[in-house]
Amino acid sequence: MMVNSWGNYPKCQNIKRQYVSWRDQSDLFNELPVLPYGMGRSYGDSCLNASGVVLDTKYLNHMIAFNEEHGVLRCEAGVTLGTVLKLITKKGWMLPVLPGTKFVTVGGAIANDIHGKNHHVSGTFGCHVKQFELLRSNGDRLICSATKNTKMYQATIGGLGLTGLILWAEIQLKPIVSEYLEVDALPFNGLEEFIKLSTEGMKQYEYTAAWLDCQSKGKRFGRGILFQGNFLKNASLSPKKSKRIRKKTVPFPLPSFVLNRYSIGAFSQAYYLANARESCRHQIVHYDSHFFPLDNVHQWNLIYGKKGFVQYQCAVPFENALMTLTSLLKKITQSGQGSFLSVIKILGDIKSPGLLSFPMPGITLALDFPFRGKKTLTLLNELDVIVLEGKGRVYPAKDARMSKETFNIYYPKLNEFMKEKDPNFSSSFWRRMNIT
Repeated sequence: MMVNSWGNYPKCQNIKRQYVSWRDQSDLFNELPVLPYGMGRSYGDSCLNASGVVLDTKYLNHMIAFNEEHGVLRCEAGVTLGTVLKLITKKGWMLPVLPGTKFVTVGGAIANDIHGKNHHVSGTFGCHVKQFELLRSNGDRLICSATKNTKMYQATIGGLGLTGLILWAEIQLKPIVSEYLEVDALPFNGLEEFIKLSTEGMKQYEYTAAWLDCQSKGKRFGRGILFQGNFLKNASLSPKKSKRIRKKTVPFPLPSFVLNRYSIGAFSQAYYLANARESCRHQIVHYDSHFFPLDNVHQWNLIYGKKGFVQYQCAVPFENALMTLTSLLKKITQSGQGSFLSVIKILGDIKSPGLLSFPMPGITLALDFPFRGKKTLTLLNELDVIVLEGKGRVYPAKDARMSKETFNIYYPKLNEFMKEKDPNFSSSFWRRMNIT
């Protein structure tokens, strides 16, 4: 069976899919190795298990308990963030951390320890997981929290699904009085100005992130738009009617020639000018539009064509950020392999409980590249050299090609994680790392 990741690269066949239908199911480990599989929104091969079995949690999608007074939700691991939001936002609650799509499962959010635009005030998703139940391949069912089975709790958060199958999780929510945010858009010219504006904005805005132009050179080098926002504190300011967004669909993979340096450059110019207008500088928008704009384009990943795409997300510590990010952008512009979906943001110093958690105090940059074979892989290997020199790291949930050597350097707690890993859980990513 064909099971894809969101980047559609690499292509993996000969994967068996077994559905998990209930929490006390006992026939999940008849064939090995296994890997939990949610919505498949990881970009590379961390959610793939070539010649193995994926445990699809599609039907593990029930709410268990919701304490509306204290904002504590318990649900099965296959429930999507979108489903959670439909329930809790009408009750005055919000998920504490949101990624760029609501089409991910709670189990996947824990396994990849997702982060969002408010990392500087809320940390990662794992920081808000009170407890969860983990099913191991030997049949053990462990309740894991910061005080119970602590090492397994730390290994599972950000553990890429390799410690066992999360059956349910309990999440601490955050209160809101409105589903709308007040958002300011600020154009910037260069990375230094981005850092200055973001650092100042983080003092008064909960959510900050920027779109970055990775194509322009000369005076336009490193320009972008910084978006900063807070949820409304006065519900009466909420619009009475939401603007209805007409959702679109990419029906089939586009020809590979559609995305090139010229079309990406034209998009970047149009996007910058559209968002730099005075009329766009201050808006009140619904959370769905602000956090998940790409969710309104069904199968947007198909714009990259049949060969798919790779995402490269790195984080670099503050002391090396400006020099390292400048070198990365110069390398990308020189290559002509532009990325029009480029996001840059400052990460805070709230430490995640996860042993393999990606964020670090510093700046993170995420870029999408149409896959062009050896040409693309060569560029990303060159970016790795720059990131390593800057003492940064790359996000495994977005990766499809990093080496074993770089992974070991990026994640120094790997040996500690290995003590908790389930020996019968594996993935294409893990075998590519050739870790024993």
